[in-house]
Amino acid sequence: MTMTENDDKPVGRILNRREALKLLGVGSAAFLAVCASPGGDITRASTNGSTSRAAPGCIVRPELTIGPYFVDDQLNRSDIRFDPLEGNVSEGMPLTLKISISSAAGNTCAALEGARVDVWHCDALGIYSDVSLRGFNTLGQKFLRGYQLTDTKGGVQFRTIYPGWYSGRTVHIHFMIRTKGADHGDYEFTSQLFFSDALTDIVHAKEPYVRKGPRNTRNREDNVYKSGGNQLLLNARGDNVNGYMAAINIGLDLTDAEAGRPDALQ
Repeated sequence: MTMTENDDKPVGRILNRREALKLLGVGSAAFLAVCASPGGDITRASTNGSTSRAAPGCIVRPELTIGPYFVDDQLNRSDIRFDPLEGNVSEGMPLTLKISISSAAGNTCAALEGARVDVWHCDALGIYSDVSLRGFNTLGQKFLRGYQLTDTKGGVQFRTIYPGWYSGRTVHIHFMIRTKGADHGDYEFTSQLFFSDALTDIVHAKEPYVRKGPRNTRNREDNVYKSGGNQLLLNARGDNVNGYMAAINIGLDLTDAEAGRPDALQ
């Protein structure tokens, strides 16, 4: 298997249209634009001009494929640039990633403390750690992988690098959230984070990314991104001198046991 294969196949569970609309509180009869109201709730304005009060600001994001490169390495750390096996630090543009997790119920949001958030992504040249593929073998290496437990405000923070690319995929970061559902059973939510193509073009014009050459897949051409990636687009800020910071809020519907059941993620 090469790095160009299988990452866009539904190894994990992808929401179908009905489920996505249900989680977003959107009816299928009309397209609804979402904007934040002064009270923090979400006011939805339909195409016919009417408005309605709906979901809270911690709107649930789409669940996307886990991909083939998840490894449960049990690395509790915030700085995932280091490889503990060889002591190397991954080259690349510094990136601080902040993820805030909330439990969404009715019209309220509550910070979710103690949830485990795993992140993993490829390096500047499109290589994942701890996998064996044609052309390279990184088994035993743990760079750009790790997890954190959410604090009292539902937040985690990772110090990493801006990801590179590999054929067939746009630039992305995988993440998985594990916690307890409303019925106290195990709950998993797996998805991917994305970057604007304009920002990626700026970052990838620098070393070491430029060694890889121009990427062949942008957001609009990525099969995973097409399944709702625009809702998981990071708002990254910074520059090519000091690096970037990106943050996103994720709301979980912990009452939806079927969506979060680990055995549904095959």
